[in-house]
Amino acid sequence: MSNPRLWDARLHAFIGRLPMTRADHWLRRLSTAANHGRLWIVLGVLLGARKGPLRRGAVRGLGSMAFSSFVVNAVLKRFFGRVRPDLENLQTHRRLRREPGSLSFPSGHSSSAAAFVTGLAMESPLAGAALAPVALGVGYSRVHVGVHYPGDVVAGLAVGGAVAVATQHWWRVRPKDPARVRNAHEAPALPEGEGLVVAVNPRSGPDDYDPKADIERILPRAEVLETTPDVGVDELLREAAESGRAKALGVAGGDGSVASAATVALEHGLPLAVIAAGTLNHFARDVGLETPQDTADAVVSGQAVSVDVADVNGTPFLNTSSIGAYPDMVDRRDRLSGRMGKWLALTVAAAQVLRTQAPVSLQVNGRPLKVWIIFIGNCLYTPRGLSPAWRPRLEDGLLDVQYLRADLRFGRTRAVLATLLGVSEHTRSYGHFTAEEVRIVSRSGPQVVAFDGEMGEKATEFSFRKRTRLTVYCCRTD
Repeated sequence: MSNPRLWDARLHAFIGRLPMTRADHWLRRLSTAANHGRLWIVLGVLLGARKGPLRRGAVRGLGSMAFSSFVVNAVLKRFFGRVRPDLENLQTHRRLRREPGSLSFPSGHSSSAAAFVTGLAMESPLAGAALAPVALGVGYSRVHVGVHYPGDVVAGLAVGGAVAVATQHWWRVRPKDPARVRNAHEAPALPEGEGLVVAVNPRSGPDDYDPKADIERILPRAEVLETTPDVGVDELLREAAESGRAKALGVAGGDGSVASAATVALEHGLPLAVIAAGTLNHFARDVGLETPQDTADAVVSGQAVSVDVADVNGTPFLNTSSIGAYPDMVDRRDRLSGRMGKWLALTVAAAQVLRTQAPVSLQVNGRPLKVWIIFIGNCLYTPRGLSPAWRPRLEDGLLDVQYLRADLRFGRTRAVLATLLGVSEHTRSYGHFTAEEVRIVSRSGPQVVAFDGEMGEKATEFSFRKRTRLTVYCCRTD
């Protein structure tokens, strides 16, 4: 027996000789509760009921646990072939009713515990920290009840943690810091929101949330208006700007509403206050506005940033524009991601959409391309591939062009497999470049262009460029 195994056996024997305490009963129950990952599955279901980081963490944790369990039980245990410790001398009150008959190294219980908690912590550090003692307790309990050596537990924890961290390859964790922006100095400070006119889209965001009441509470002197089926965000704000009563414009709604408000703000040279009240809030999150209070603090203090604005055929957009199957694919991905996680949801969405989608023949900056999807981002998006999620900068002066080629044999199959394996950007099916201006001509007849969640008019020619920068209230500045 090598020295490491000798010390491992001695430590196991030492723990086995510890005197009886009340903890023995609870450690046995904890060890049993974690059989087949049941403890973590229950916690994952409970945490997954909450939207946001907890749900993403639960999905990442359960996925990591499933994969780490396969690696440990189907690969590593068979490779190392270490047998379980001898239980003949173990105190009877510690022994499990059903002792495992599988191999010992690494510990599957420990691997599952580390994988779930590490995956959870990657999305929600506080929740991960709260459950870390439980994961360590599960690992120690396996030694306490005699079925594993300490080395088995340490190795299992290492494997599970590594598997969870490796999920970054397929599903990147969104950075907590906002995108890089330039400070702006032309935004007035508006005490209690005086001089701010806000257009609220009540059809955006959760059904049980009333953004109008929230805004009136935190900015009592602001003028808060609600859109109707006949009067949209742009009409409400344009009238306020032209009347001269608005020192700044505000919008509470989804990304489409924000883009409409940005158009009016640019026309009249006014700063824009973006209040996160939509479902996804891509632009608000990129600029660092997580809650309505973040926006209110910036408006009162007069802090603002300057961000890029792109346009397609003269219509401004703040996030993305696309031609082809991309809008439908993203919509299906977002509807599925709550049940199966973003990575797997994207794979399923790509398979469903590409199965019926016809390719589009385009000329892009003079280059002929046959594509399923072409995506144009306002600033460079990351990660690369079919599911770009955020921008490191909001003022790089670039348009980010990404596309999925349709001129290759088995192009649909390649695209779906590349998405499943997380290697879209490394395949021949995927292409990308950046430019300051992009001109697209459709050779497949008129196409619909989508931008910031809205659908534009059909056309055969599309001109993408950058416009004058927009001033946005934001309390996080560089």
